[in-house]
Amino acid sequence: MTAQDSIDPAVTRMQEATGPRASAPNFRSLLPEALRGAESLEQALTHRSAGGSHNERLEFLGDAVLGAVIAEVLFERLPDAPEGDLTRLRAALVNRGSLAELARAVGMEGALNLGQGERKSGGYRRESILADALEALIGAIHRDVGFEAAREFVLRLYAGRLAGLPSAESLKDPKTRLQEFLQGRGKALPEYRVLEISGPDHAREFTVEVRLPSEKWSQRGSGSSRRGAEQSAAEMALSRLRPEHE
Repeated sequence: MTAQDSIDPAVTRMQEATGPRASAPNFRSLLPEALRGAESLEQALTHRSAGGSHNERLEFLGDAVLGAVIAEVLFERLPDAPEGDLTRLRAALVNRGSLAELARAVGMEGALNLGQGERKSGGYRRESILADALEALIGAIHRDVGFEAAREFVLRLYAGRLAGLPSAESLKDPKTRLQEFLQGRGKALPEYRVLEISGPDHAREFTVEVRLPSEKWSQRGSGSSRRGAEQSAAEMALSRLRPEHE
């Protein structure tokens, strides 16, 4: 999994498009019968902090299987979509935030095996742990039961999201949309600079300014990372630009 801000704009738009999943079934009911009491199920739910046989290798396998299944579904359902659009949609479906939300929806939080330190610090709520466990679960199904069983599990898990796919355009991040907005009008590209970094090491706050040379003004944004602050500033700049150019 790749690191990212805790709130990804693409994930938020995907959530809005597909609606709530409060009625999602428990993950155990989605598993093939052959896996429900298997040792690999226990391994898939075990974080490395618990010691012994943990889920990192299964996560590696599940990540590949998940990507392949989602890529194939998008390829078949969107025959006219270019590669870039398919890539953005797949990224929004399989990134850490999306996986963690799915894991919560099917009740995986209470099933995780964590070390004492992770339990005390609320590790069962951590996006990375939830996302990795879900990928490991997919990997365990693939290894023990086969690809078709893993594919069926993924399709059932993602049914709501795949039924309500947003447009690929809406999943572009704010920096990309701002750049395309300016390029499409023959204007100079935005310039970003960090104005301030505050807070303790575990809770940094970045303030970034985006300057638009063609507009003679700038806009500020903040976030828990430089990337997040830049995206926030770009989103605010877009909100200001659109009414001015309509």
